Amino acid sequence: MDILTAASLGLGLSADAFAVSVSSGLSMKYARWHKAIKIALFFGGFQMLMPILGWGLSLTWRSTIEAYDQWIAFLLLVAIGAKTIREALGDDDNNPSEQACNPADTRMLTGLAIATSIDALAAGVGLTVVNTPILQVAGVIGLITFAVCLTGVFLGKSFGCRLYSHVGKVEIVGGVILILLGFKMLLTAG
Repeated sequence: MDILTAASLGLGLSADAFAVSVSSGLSMKYARWHKAIKIALFFGGFQMLMPILGWGLSLTWRSTIEAYDQWIAFLLLVAIGAKTIREALGDDDNNPSEQACNPADTRMLTGLAIATSIDALAAGVGLTVVNTPILQVAGVIGLITFAVCLTGVFLGKSFGCRLYSHVGKVEIVGGVILILLGFKMLLTAG
């Protein structure tokens, strides 16, 4: 597989992580570089590791992974989106120390990164068929996802600053995006 094909694969696989990164940016009261880098590292890292894992598991678990990947991603995204909305609705505006949703929380990021990289796991299974250097392709996928997600956080924050004075609870928008993304992944699974 040439570098252009690997980059195209990386862009395709990073689309879901980009949407979640924009949603994370929407949820942030303040966009800080260290939080944006942490988010991008989680998504890029999982997008890099999952094809390797899929490639390694492909010989014995191919049919099981392909049969349930969309359901796993759906359940994780809907659960995290619902939690984000529930916490946003329960946020007490009189208590500034309480933040409704922390998109840079390690547990939340882990769940989101797994949910958005399930398709990369399936891609790793498929890469065994085309006999490609998995580490090179996975590295390209991870780097592209990192860059796309870093950009997504700041794009989301940019829109969030404009929306916050009008909507008030931008975190709800982020939660809805996660839920819709989960349904999209479930409905478009082939």
